[in-house]
Amino acid sequence: MRRLGLRARVTAAFAIGALLLSASMALVSYELTRRTLLDERERTVLRAAYYDAAVVRAGLNTENPDVAEALRALDTGTGRRPLVLLNGEWYARSADNGLTTIVPARLQELVSAGEPAVQRVRVNDHPVMLVGVPLSESTAFYEIASLRELEQTFQILALALTAVAIMVAGSGAALGWYATRHGLRPLTAVADAAERIAAGDFTTRLAPDTDPDLTRLSTSFNRMVDELAGRIDRDRRFAADVSHELRSPLQTLAAAASVLSRRRENQDERTATAARLVADEIDRFQQLVNDLLDLARGDQPVHREPVDLPELARQACQDRDLPESMVQLAAGTPTSWRVDRRRVTQVLTNLLDNAERYGAGPVAVRLSHTADTGVIEVDDEGPGVPMEDREVIFDRFVRGRAANYRGGGDGTGLGLALVAQHAAAHGGDASVSDRPEGGARFRVTLPGSVS
Repeated sequence: MRRLGLRARVTAAFAIGALLLSASMALVSYELTRRTLLDERERTVLRAAYYDAAVVRAGLNTENPDVAEALRALDTGTGRRPLVLLNGEWYARSADNGLTTIVPARLQELVSAGEPAVQRVRVNDHPVMLVGVPLSESTAFYEIASLRELEQTFQILALALTAVAIMVAGSGAALGWYATRHGLRPLTAVADAAERIAAGDFTTRLAPDTDPDLTRLSTSFNRMVDELAGRIDRDRRFAADVSHELRSPLQTLAAAASVLSRRRENQDERTATAARLVADEIDRFQQLVNDLLDLARGDQPVHREPVDLPELARQACQDRDLPESMVQLAAGTPTSWRVDRRRVTQVLTNLLDNAERYGAGPVAVRLSHTADTGVIEVDDEGPGVPMEDREVIFDRFVRGRAANYRGGGDGTGLGLALVAQHAAAHGGDASVSDRPEGGARFRVTLPGSVS
């Protein structure tokens, strides 16, 4: 699973923190309010019950007590229901609708023992409060007070506090997003600068006075870019100087090898073979020096111009004695591409040379496009490219396994490094994959080359 970014994690932390804080405060507020309201309600019910019990006691303290008349004298409204237990017989203001059955036996025992008692129970899924008051040894007064209105108040309070907790959590998320957006803005500037530097713009720098707390970061970043630019410039100058210095002795060796080749008929077989090998290696060395010089000039701007790319590809095949029919133009692909002629010629040359030298030879050069991006693909036969080498096969100055991926043992990686460099100069990239019929397929994309 993909890990969340820093901004998302900070925003989530703000939201979760705000939610936990608001939920805790809501729970505490709910519990305190609930206890306060219940206590206040219980006191009110007790006062009313004791008053009603006094009225009933006065009504029963006559020569001929009438329980029903004493109960009718009570002003209980609709929220309270009085009951009287006299000599084991229940009396109510109206017909008994099951009220006497809801009085718990334990409560009756306490009241019968002469102790007032209070208990909360649920009747028909509604909360009520039972108050029992002993009037005499044989008489007890009970009052049932409804708590339904109080329960509705608790429900409304719970909904309100939940809504507040959600709003606070949302506010925390918004605050976290706002804080990270402004707090991470300097890091965004660093990331943008790093991307421009990776694209080759070594003039990019960070303003050291953007944020006093990030002055050290900006200064260190700019110093690092200066060092990197200086090192790359030194490497380019070194590669260019070495290439220029090697050209003169190579030309001398090439001339000497040419003389030996012209006098091959006067040489014995072993000498002629040695002369041919020397000439081949000198040609290869010259190509490597040219590639190295091109790498040193890699910072030159791209000069786009209309180029007949199929004709350029056919010319590259013809120069290597390859059939021009190898070049295939996909349907709907224009023949004129806006590219740097020198760079694209080098791409085609190096890919064809790579296929001849390390594969079993090129079998197709396909030209196509997607949207405004031109695509060059060179297929070859042979063993293909191992999966573990595909990510590094176009790296500059590749050494070791990737440089010798075909088993040739003499690759330097400069040719394919140039392919990647020229593709990147056009804003594209280079990659390699398996050819369906066997072998490798090298693919170069050139954005903006086909309109």
